[in-house]
Amino acid sequence: MKILVVGSGAREHALAWKLGREPGVGEVVCAPGNAGSRQVARRHALDVSDPAAILALADGEAADLTVIGPELPLALGVQDLFAARDRLLFGPSRVAAQLESSKAFAKDFMARHDVPSARFRVCDRADEALAAVAGPEFGFPVVIKADGLAAGKGVTVAPDRAAAEQAVRDAMLDHRFGAAGHRVVIEECLVGEEASFFAICDGRQAVGLPTAQDHKRAFDGDVGPNTGGMGAFAPSPLVTPDVERRIRREIVDPVLDGLAGEGHPYRGFLYVGLMLTADGPRVIEFNVRLGDPEAQVVLPMVRDDLAPLLEAAARGALETTSCDQTGEPHVGVVLASGGYPGSYETGEPIEGLDDASGLEGVLIFHAGTEVRDDTVVTTGGRVLTAVGSGVDIAEAIERAYAAEARIRFARKQVRTDIGRKALRSVPGDRSQETGDRRKPEGFASFGSDGMGRGEAGRDG
Repeated sequence: MKILVVGSGAREHALAWKLGREPGVGEVVCAPGNAGSRQVARRHALDVSDPAAILALADGEAADLTVIGPELPLALGVQDLFAARDRLLFGPSRVAAQLESSKAFAKDFMARHDVPSARFRVCDRADEALAAVAGPEFGFPVVIKADGLAAGKGVTVAPDRAAAEQAVRDAMLDHRFGAAGHRVVIEECLVGEEASFFAICDGRQAVGLPTAQDHKRAFDGDVGPNTGGMGAFAPSPLVTPDVERRIRREIVDPVLDGLAGEGHPYRGFLYVGLMLTADGPRVIEFNVRLGDPEAQVVLPMVRDDLAPLLEAAARGALETTSCDQTGEPHVGVVLASGGYPGSYETGEPIEGLDDASGLEGVLIFHAGTEVRDDTVVTTGGRVLTAVGSGVDIAEAIERAYAAEARIRFARKQVRTDIGRKALRSVPGDRSQETGDRRKPEGFASFGSDGMGRGEAGRDG
């Protein structure tokens, strides 16, 4: 089988790595890929925002299956285009992809099908939104979400009226998120612990993947601006077998049944962002693809071959609802360019990759990297993910940070507390046994230029 993986980040590198190791896969083509994916796949130039170009590449490569990594081509209808040409693609249709591309669509859909989530109001005008946050309906804190795709940065948890009104003005009047902020969703702020559930769906049923928890804030102690994700760990100790059964029964099954009943069967990865409240799991958001950096810790835990599952799901013909998973925890630490998610410099040479990759229990996945003059350099905000695995979460943390420490580039930015919250959820906390790589929460991490990068409250 020849598989085309579309995308350029660490998620797509992890997908290409996993698929390329499987005996039933003859070749993986990654488009456009990055400096790391070239080690496990053949690369091809591609504009991922052009569904017609994706189809042309799949035709030209005679790909047996196309796997879409990022959300944008799905929101633009690449699945519909492939279906019209009888080409096999793993990913939902344009309508089903609105679970992620339109928060208003997702909230209305959940309300129709009794999927537990936060109380909400959809606002099409700024004056309506300003009145909603000023009134007694939601109180504070309150959540303001840009309706469309905003690269993970369109959500504000406002602690008071002034912050809520500023979030509305940013989205609807100052157009900080472009067209994504023309409409906003106002939500009550749920209280609890966050976790992520992932599934491979064929329109009727779902195969569950390892659960995970990510770290969205830029700096230690979960402070600073929201990012695309600064690290993750899997599995989540919060998602017990009983909680997983509730997630499937109360959320995943109604979503699949509801979309199928409305004529849009969901075939693809389903990512359910959850708040585990005192009243049970509640949906914070849906993504219609694997998360990043969650994919980098989830995929290495899947023992079964992934390609047959994706192919069967794309055909609407899964024959199982589970897959074999390793019991070893995985922790992924994102190495970012200094200043991310704000302005940052690129083109910095990266050293120590081979040294880090050679460590026991370590994987290095590339994101914002490219090869220039035989040197791997930085090209984006999130540059790499160093993944460690171990017999327990403490060993996985040790290994991830041991790998991160061996990789050097100017103005490297990392969080030093990735995975620490998992230690509070398991017996035998060894947090004081792992040396100085895990510093107290709120401690600034330091880049290779010796400058602290952990100042709380820095504007993104």
